[in-house]
Amino acid sequence: MVADDKTDAPTSKFLTVYLGSPDNALQANAAREMPVLLSFALAGRYKWLDQYVPSFDRLLIDCGAYTAFTRNRTIDGDAYRAWYERWMHFADAAAGIDDIAGDYRKSLTNYERYGGFPTMHDTDPPELLDDLIPIARANRSWIGIGLKPPREGKERFIRDVCDRVPDDLHVHGWALRQHTHIRRLDSVDSTNWWRDAMDIRVLPLCKHLTYGETLEIVVKRYRRYRRMVVETPRQESLF
Repeated sequence: MVADDKTDAPTSKFLTVYLGSPDNALQANAAREMPVLLSFALAGRYKWLDQYVPSFDRLLIDCGAYTAFTRNRTIDGDAYRAWYERWMHFADAAAGIDDIAGDYRKSLTNYERYGGFPTMHDTDPPELLDDLIPIARANRSWIGIGLKPPREGKERFIRDVCDRVPDDLHVHGWALRQHTHIRRLDSVDSTNWWRDAMDIRVLPLCKHLTYGETLEIVVKRYRRYRRMVVETPRQESLF
């Protein structure tokens, strides 16, 4: 049961956390039987990753927009569509090619040409959300929320978008694991799970562990994670 809007009491609610794309076979093996976000930025280059996909519990397809944004690259829309369509019989959904920098017209053109569910960014005009909702319904009823880095201090934007999204849509928060206490988020992805395993190895009591063993520890943490939802008093919307 979700906490009442007028309280700040925490409650639990089901949430899917997709582990970010494995970067090597050791990580891919550790992610077996877990929800995994498969990014075109990596999987498009790593053909070996294909053999591991059937071992994942669930699959979310990502176009690699963040990598393209940070590395000033252009995503080949036709190649992306041909690639993600291979996995749609297994995947929960596939993301459309969005422009993180804020060129929402380019995003809309990409959604129309190459398919995939849309994402609302903090760089987009507020009224764009009304246009994204029908696109989301046509793409497995998924819609994303994305933040242009830095991501800190933007919870109000996330909550305002969540309040405006109809209940029949699945809301995915891109790299928003720190915001899983927001009730309306149905799934998020972890971009640093395999880095956490590297950090564990430097701890004095864990230096004897292999990287594969610390990956197992991190995966166990995700398996046993219990979400706590915290409602906040309603505030005037940013929109």
